[in-house]
Amino acid sequence: MYKPVSENGKVSVYEINRGRIVRSLEFIQDVIVISLCIGLFSFMAIEVWDMFLSLLPPLDFHVVTADILFLLILVELFRLLIIYLQEQRISIGVAVEVSIVSALREVIVKGVLETNWSQVLATCAFLLVLGILLILRVWLPPTFDGIDPEQKISQHYRKRHKEEY
Repeated sequence: MYKPVSENGKVSVYEINRGRIVRSLEFIQDVIVISLCIGLFSFMAIEVWDMFLSLLPPLDFHVVTADILFLLILVELFRLLIIYLQEQRISIGVAVEVSIVSALREVIVKGVLETNWSQVLATCAFLLVLGILLILRVWLPPTFDGIDPEQKISQHYRKRHKEEY
């Protein structure tokens, strides 16, 4: 809960420790995300090597396609982690794009004709919802370019709360 600074202008020890704890937790979170980036990058290098080996004869089209699409998914996940490190937020657009490519990969690898009709219908509905979300995301106002809606609401609440007293 919000606690204002006292009249004499001093900040309590509780406020100082809370700030230090938050900074420490954010640092630990950044270390975890950096380790995920390093692990994902290593896994992508292994997948590139595996993809080149799958291009050797005899050539299996489904394996090559699955490897390429899986590599694209890994690249998008890596981009999502980089955006998180830069902006301290998850990009909805990139997350939706990863979901779309993942769903399409499953359909392409398994084959539409070999998949049950209910799964094809569910995948189509899932892709339709993701497409709508991707379109709606373009029209939503940006919330991270110095605009924090929660901060505006809390300022409005504080102002209204002061007027009552």
